[in-house]
Amino acid sequence: MSTFNQIRTILSQKTIGIAGAGGLGSNCAASLIRSGIGKLIIADFDVVTDANLNRQFFFHDQIGERKVDALRDNLLRICPFASLQMHNIKVSPENISLLFSTCDIVVEAFDLADQKQMLIEYMLENLPHIPVVAASGLAGWGGADMLRTIRSGSLYICGDETSEVSDENPPLAPKVNIVSNLQADTVLGILLSENK
Repeated sequence: MSTFNQIRTILSQKTIGIAGAGGLGSNCAASLIRSGIGKLIIADFDVVTDANLNRQFFFHDQIGERKVDALRDNLLRICPFASLQMHNIKVSPENISLLFSTCDIVVEAFDLADQKQMLIEYMLENLPHIPVVAASGLAGWGGADMLRTIRSGSLYICGDETSEVSDENPPLAPKVNIVSNLQADTVLGILLSENK
């Protein structure tokens, strides 16, 4: 497998789940759609706010819209024929299987540590055959050379694993975008290495 058309054919047959449509999820989704992923299943219950615009794939005129609706519109501008399944719902242990059991890979794109832990633990225990690409450590600026992907079985963690979000160390577009694209690149690496 070496040609662009072969790669696109493989990716077009894959389904990726994304839990969260904020800085990580929205930007990762855009990169996956640009790369030719066949279908995205995205779940988030939040709305776009002015504070999101510094790092998320949304625009000023979308403030107040549900994130899944605004993101659908933005992704369809990239690829009008994209297969998108958007869910305006809070991801919980009660609905993870319903949302993501048909996915080839699930991307964890939450802000809060307890949500990250909940999704990862559920996936590893109940859907261990589906790789999870998570993120940890993406706050602030600088230190891009410390960003990496670490694998433990079917779990992949992208980031520096140390920089926590705070008022003094906010999430900003460059680092958030690097980590979200590291997640997208990890997804592609998993899918394409399966088809070598």
